[in-house]
Amino acid sequence: MAKQISLFNHKGGVSKTTTAFNLGWMLAQKGKRVLLVDCDPQCNLTGMFLGFKGIEDLEKVYSQGGIRNIRDGLAPAFESKPVPLAAVECETIKENNNLLLLPGHIGLAEYETTLGIAQELSGSLVTLQNLPGAPTRLFQLTAEKYKIDIILIDMSPSLGPINQNLLSTSEYFLVPMTPDYFSVMAVDSLATVLPKWKDWATKAKATKVLQEATYPLPNTTPKFLGTVIQKYRLRSQGTPSTAFQKWIDEVEDKVKTKLVPVLKASDMMLPDEAYASVGLKPGEPLLQISDFNGLIAQSQKHNAPVFALTDAQLEQTGIVLERTKKSMEEFRKLFSEGADRVIKLVNA
Repeated sequence: MAKQISLFNHKGGVSKTTTAFNLGWMLAQKGKRVLLVDCDPQCNLTGMFLGFKGIEDLEKVYSQGGIRNIRDGLAPAFESKPVPLAAVECETIKENNNLLLLPGHIGLAEYETTLGIAQELSGSLVTLQNLPGAPTRLFQLTAEKYKIDIILIDMSPSLGPINQNLLSTSEYFLVPMTPDYFSVMAVDSLATVLPKWKDWATKAKATKVLQEATYPLPNTTPKFLGTVIQKYRLRSQGTPSTAFQKWIDEVEDKVKTKLVPVLKASDMMLPDEAYASVGLKPGEPLLQISDFNGLIAQSQKHNAPVFALTDAQLEQTGIVLERTKKSMEEFRKLFSEGADRVIKLVNA
């Protein structure tokens, strides 16, 4: 089965989508077959992957016929259609044959309430037994069709039932963050919420009705791969500015002292030796990346990662171009290191 990794933080604006896209691209560049799954009803990952400019572009994808987005993929289970779940027709990108996308849909939010009821009452209501296990089954069916090694799930910034399901049924999860006060606060919240989600999954998997479901919950416990800290500015020496470094240190300290202990108690951490094998201590950032600045606009415009834009796509010349290419090379090294760490950790 493909390894399933969720990217989650209920705080918005922490670059979950850009992390999924750039990290997924690098993993694919290293020979892994990668499926990006857009589970955010805003569909930003879908737009970035396909280079969309507006809603009309999404409509063209949806109108091609067949199962082409996550909402339609889940419809047989959530709308009680007399057909089984089937693999989604994924989108590809010509510059990277190993990278695929399972497109998002704004209508996925319509399933939030139904899934919430199913996850609370499925032990007593047989008619709802297939819903909690449906998302994972859909992802794995699609992964099997395309011979996928790693599934990266881009999640919305919420604490709703869909995110509870996605993270609880993943094998691993990453927490993107920004160096600011709100990310420090978010760690406290995550330290409360994530163990509760794990407890729910443990009880749900032991429920006879769900064990006998057509789409049973997978027998997994999500493991914390680490944080990805982004969107800080550098000084001329190439290190974070004093103000950003303060928040980076506070986020890292809060993760180590508050989040890691409760995750260990809930069996949601890898062994310490696994983190050590990639040069980290438990709670240290898996990846730390400065602000992309103008590169992000060109990345979105040309649906290419920040480290693989061509000179023509950069639309720069002279010394400005040279500085930008130097910055791109740094990002390439960082994402390469992050991808290597992910590959080693999920195979530990």
